[in-house]
Amino acid sequence: MARSFPPPAARRWLYLIHRWIGVASCLLFLLWFLSGLVMLYVPYPALTDREALAGQPPIDWPKVHLPPREAEQLANLPEQPRAMRLEMMAGRPVWRVTGRGGELVTIDADTATPVRHVGRVEAVRIASAFGRAQVAAIEALERDQWTVAGRYDPHRPLWRATLEGPGGRAIYISSRTGAVMLDTDAHERFWNWLGAVPHWIYPTALRQHPEGWRQVVIWVAGPCVLAAITGMWIGLLRVRLGRRRFKDGRVTPYRGWMLWHHVAGLTGGVMLTFWIVSGWLSVDPGHFFRSEGPGEGAILRYERAKLPPIDVPGLDAVAPRQAVRLDVVRAAGLVLLEWRSSDRRLVVAAEGGRTLPNVSRLSKAARVLVPDGAAARVSSLTAPDFYWYDVGSEPHLPVLRLRFQDPSGTWLYLDPATGAVLSRIDRRGRVYRVAYDLLHRWDAIPLVINPPARRAWIWLFSIAGVVTSVSGVLLGWRRASRTIILLRLSVPPPSS
Repeated sequence: MARSFPPPAARRWLYLIHRWIGVASCLLFLLWFLSGLVMLYVPYPALTDREALAGQPPIDWPKVHLPPREAEQLANLPEQPRAMRLEMMAGRPVWRVTGRGGELVTIDADTATPVRHVGRVEAVRIASAFGRAQVAAIEALERDQWTVAGRYDPHRPLWRATLEGPGGRAIYISSRTGAVMLDTDAHERFWNWLGAVPHWIYPTALRQHPEGWRQVVIWVAGPCVLAAITGMWIGLLRVRLGRRRFKDGRVTPYRGWMLWHHVAGLTGGVMLTFWIVSGWLSVDPGHFFRSEGPGEGAILRYERAKLPPIDVPGLDAVAPRQAVRLDVVRAAGLVLLEWRSSDRRLVVAAEGGRTLPNVSRLSKAARVLVPDGAAARVSSLTAPDFYWYDVGSEPHLPVLRLRFQDPSGTWLYLDPATGAVLSRIDRRGRVYRVAYDLLHRWDAIPLVINPPARRAWIWLFSIAGVVTSVSGVLLGWRRASRTIILLRLSVPPPSS
């Protein structure tokens, strides 16, 4: 006679673990499924590049008198800057210079004077110009729910300017540099209280402590992983598909809410288990997927190039009409000028010649970024691939993909027009792409390029998850109620 697996004692523990952990976890599952559906339509507030370009006014060239080389010298950084950008700020052109140690330097391109602080009056002018509306109210704040992330730390305190109008639009401005950091409206903020905030366990009081927030996510989601796995195990144990079925030929012994819980759990259980495990991996417990990118020295060697003399009238002459941004890009020993407007991009060589990047030059220069890798296999991508894509919008295309044969299996994605490194992903990163992104966000390329199909797929398994969660909450409540009643009946009445 074959022994049952798992043995009765282990099976009892399996049921107990799922029953009592499941009571709390089903409440969390329900919260996560419903909030995830909200996030499908209203993402967390962020300033996209398209929004930034649309909000910036055109560069006022008659006021630009400081060439980029002089701006770099005035920044007085210990190393060549990581980035240089020219744009307007409160009616005046400014150079924004970013150092390799995170230094942020803003220099007035008219008067050649550093901008060390942006006050209330100037913040009002910046917000009004960006939002094309008058400012109704402005306040200084250290952080709020929408600016709690660490990327805002170098810019604190922030100015929050509320614009006039019915949309409740708010513009957040750096008090250090005057750069617009975020643009939100009342619609985004309302739905994110029902979406990203509960889904990510993201209240300001917790999220402002990054490691504390990370540990909370790990220890809240961890038991939910256990509940999902034990639930799938029990669900399979309680199915009879062969001849030995339950009464009336049923494949499940349950009825009522237990039947709904069993069937929905089996139908969406595999996806639910993948989803909760991948969500747990979103904060990378144990840092299993952490990888080291190219060292700062290697990046500097790839980008190092001396700025040539550039006269400001010459810049004006080649700038496209209504240009709102000029980036000085250094890569592969070249210096390039990248002009942007809301609907156009133009890249020219800084020295006025025709020396622009090509595939051969970029692939050879990029070797310094992966010094222990053999020559790269180069592909030119004109459509997204599994590791270069964007959900909800088109990714930067075309791109060059360089696949190196180094111990880490490094892949680089480069902008063929400028040589800028757009992304780096190694073997661990590619595993994480599957373990988290694919299994949690369902962003396989066929679904990414067909948003209605992706939304239908997510709705399908979310409905199964909601039914599993609601039925689990009701069953758990019934079980707990019966337990409380039995405990009360077992307590003898007090003696008179």
